[in-house]
Amino acid sequence: MTTPRLRTVLVDDEVLARLALRQALATHDEVEIVGECGNAAEAMQAVRALQPDLLFLDIQMPGMDGFELLHELASDRLPLVVFTTAFAEHALRAFDAMALDYVLKPIDQARFDQAMARVNRHWLGLHAGTGDASAPTPADGYVQRLSVRHGEHIRVLPVDDIDWIRADGNYLHIHIGPTRYLHRDTLRHLLAQLDPARFLRIHRGTLVNLARIREVHPLFKGCAEVVLHDGTRLDLSRRFRAGARSVLGLP
Repeated sequence: MTTPRLRTVLVDDEVLARLALRQALATHDEVEIVGECGNAAEAMQAVRALQPDLLFLDIQMPGMDGFELLHELASDRLPLVVFTTAFAEHALRAFDAMALDYVLKPIDQARFDQAMARVNRHWLGLHAGTGDASAPTPADGYVQRLSVRHGEHIRVLPVDDIDWIRADGNYLHIHIGPTRYLHRDTLRHLLAQLDPARFLRIHRGTLVNLARIREVHPLFKGCAEVVLHDGTRLDLSRRFRAGARSVLGLP
């Protein structure tokens, strides 16, 4: 199955800056520009209406800046982000915001192509073996791996290796052994991709790999504690006790 083109929105308050982005993207046939926005308010509407795969985002704009825009977005499917700005001092904060890359203006084509190479590696990782990371796979209906940012690299995680996942707003903390990966996604979106025969929701913001569960300790008022093979203890809320009972055979 061919990898779909990256549906892309350009966000910059300067018309010439958006033109420069279009020129830099001219040699990248894998990208389809589906919208341009001159401020963060327009961008918020565009992201929600168009659901782009990639956002080229300026930081300093009138009104809401690029960081504030990412904070406000509550879409079930947040786009990949490359920041474009004239100010190098924002680089660390950009990566903290889970941007894939950070390109300084005026745009240098060679540096821009490096950023696109990183975007494409991530995009291919999302679709490798799964067809579309936002939709069920043809093979069994569920994804087999997730691509997440880890330092300066993109790590491809087999879902069978995941111990448990905790939601934190528009981010997920994915636990594999002693390592925790921070992944920009929502729990609701991820739930649609994971096999419910392999992952159990035990709390409003917690998923656990069923193969990692060692014990369940009943507590008061219908709650319980799930103990994993590595000793991790997680709350099983009363709201999700019935689902756990049927899956785990609890009394």
